[in-house]
Amino acid sequence: MKLAEALLLRSEYQKKIESLKQRILVNVKVQENEEPFENPKDLLNEIFKIEEQLCDLVKKINHNNFKIKLPSGESLADAIANRNMILKKISMLKSIPERVNEKDYRLTHTEVKMHVTLNISEIQKQIDSLSKSYRELDTQIQGVNWTSDFD
Repeated sequence: MKLAEALLLRSEYQKKIESLKQRILVNVKVQENEEPFENPKDLLNEIFKIEEQLCDLVKKINHNNFKIKLPSGESLADAIANRNMILKKISMLKSIPERVNEKDYRLTHTEVKMHVTLNISEIQKQIDSLSKSYRELDTQIQGVNWTSDFD
């Protein structure tokens, strides 16, 4: 099995758990003298079983992520952390132009005028640069995911 396949399995487990939760919520409370469509206790037991499998799988993925190296020599775990940090920076920087583009509502010309305190074109250049770094790093990560064996 490749690492990417393990990641897909992790996602499948997570979706299955969420589906089972919803099914429990639908069946946990019924009208008097009615039976639930599915036994909530059985569904709960199934969630616990899948969560144990998910936990074991996540531990193995984490172990592999520390062992696997990108072409740069960086561990996959470190690359993922860096990718997440870049994404957070992009998100934060994108909120600045969004805020600037919000309409200022003034009823009269005597009300306080607002002005922009940061250079938005420089912010956009930072966003573009970080986005490029994100794409490049993500491409490396995805490539390693599909070529690395999963222990």
